[in-house]
Amino acid sequence: MAPHVVSKPAVSADDAELVRRALARDGLAFRTIMERHNRRLYRIARGILRNDSEAEDAVQEAYVHAFTHLGGFRGEASLATWLARITMNEALGRLRKERPAANFESFEAHRHEAQIIPFPHSMAADDPERTMAQREILRLVEQAADNLPEIFRAVFVMRVIEGMSTEETASLLDLQPETVKTRLHRARQLMRERLDEQIGPLLMEAFPFAGRRCERLTSAVMQRLGFTS
Repeated sequence: MAPHVVSKPAVSADDAELVRRALARDGLAFRTIMERHNRRLYRIARGILRNDSEAEDAVQEAYVHAFTHLGGFRGEASLATWLARITMNEALGRLRKERPAANFESFEAHRHEAQIIPFPHSMAADDPERTMAQREILRLVEQAADNLPEIFRAVFVMRVIEGMSTEETASLLDLQPETVKTRLHRARQLMRERLDEQIGPLLMEAFPFAGRRCERLTSAVMQRLGFTS
């Protein structure tokens, strides 16, 4: 007799409580949700759009859409995955308006000049040489990621920069897990062609979204939802 397997719910009790409070128009719940997910959602939008301000606008619109339709959140996926999918769709919609033929199943016929994400001013000031070296490494990583073909860039950003699982990435991009693995392998090959040294530990510091920018986006969404403070 096969053992009874108890399925793990997609939504944590904490997320479920936040959603319940947000549906009751609890402003702190909205703010908490955004502060938890701003970084990931910005990275996803930035990986698709390759433009800082466009990515920030896309995340703001995604939040407004998500919070307006929060009653439709059924918990089949985690709150993080649900928000990520909405953000990705918003970013892709903007990309297609700019380039109607753009999608993840075809290569771009041309490349845009890479947009470099400003590095945060959070490095230790007591080691200027190390700080300069790290800035340069991150600049090279960001430039190389921006120049990946679209079908590989989204997978690379989600799996390596953001640290999502293969299954979560596959779900967000409507791909088979094996396809995600194949594209990630190819993306890493392309990155290695441009980068000669191992910089894995620094990748999680790339594509930042914190501090003033995080607070600015959160405040803007709160105002659009009708919260004055």
